[in-house]
Amino acid sequence: MTCLVDNFQRRINYLRISVTDHCDLRCIYCTAHQVPRLSHDDILRYEEIERIVRAGAQMGITSLRLTGGEPLMRPHLEVLVGMLKNIDGIDDISMTTNATVLARHAENLAAAGLDRVNISLDSLNAEKFHYMTGRGKLSTVLEGIEAARKAGLNPVKINTVLLKGINDSEILDFAAKTVTDGWHVRFIEYMPFACDGSQGSTFAHNQTVSDAEIKDIIAGNMGELTPVMPSKGYGPAKYYQLENATGTIGFIGAVTDCFCSKCNRMRLTADGRLRPCLLDDEEIDIKTPMRRGMSDEELRKLMSQAADIKHEKHRLGEHVLPAARQMWQIGG
Repeated sequence: MTCLVDNFQRRINYLRISVTDHCDLRCIYCTAHQVPRLSHDDILRYEEIERIVRAGAQMGITSLRLTGGEPLMRPHLEVLVGMLKNIDGIDDISMTTNATVLARHAENLAAAGLDRVNISLDSLNAEKFHYMTGRGKLSTVLEGIEAARKAGLNPVKINTVLLKGINDSEILDFAAKTVTDGWHVRFIEYMPFACDGSQGSTFAHNQTVSDAEIKDIIAGNMGELTPVMPSKGYGPAKYYQLENATGTIGFIGAVTDCFCSKCNRMRLTADGRLRPCLLDDEEIDIKTPMRRGMSDEELRKLMSQAADIKHEKHRLGEHVLPAARQMWQIGG
């Protein structure tokens, strides 16, 4: 088997798949301005996604994550999960969701083969949550979290993006959830995109709450954070635990703690482009040649080409921001 390895000897075994660019929320750091959503014909069909994943599995892809937009805006997502679960070599399928409709889908997704979910949740205050999401109700997300746990989609991880002056006052509230409710909370540094109105490192510095700041606040108010191994996952988070906590606190410091040297992932956008790096605009169109009759061998060659254009690291430190797409158009 020919493995996917980039020019820096990083093995690519993790594929993030955006199944749609549609979302029912309008989060303030994700959707800065409206651009036309993709049409039905522009988006990869389930059979096309399956074919790409099958080719990837033959090259060492073992882990998949379904993203959006909001992936549950795509009808009958459990059908795709079942298709992907049956591919030899795929041993883990997870999903990132805002959980607004997860409660009604959790059982079917688990039955189809989904292993676990990450849930985006940036505030535990109903009014602030509505402000940050543009239209969301906190109660529906909390229902989704509980439904996911009951369905066995564990560990349920909570992804929280902190913005200074907006929700950074809730750091201790989220940390407390790891003790009282066994939550697995992950604080993710805000990542600026040029097309969302960000102004280079000045914007990032003004808005981003760094890992170090969060750790100091938690340790200073709640006690020592002890490093622990993740219960399951393929991402870059560093995990800690408070005394008497059954849950964990993770930190993903894309801006202040670059983890590119260990990157093992590639992204497939909803409109069928392979994107080797979230924070770099280079992409390879895979949908068009597929629809023109490309062979499986040619498909695998395109995936290898995508690995070849993967850079050593992102360039946020050089004030170079991705500009071609907004976050929701990539899948995070």
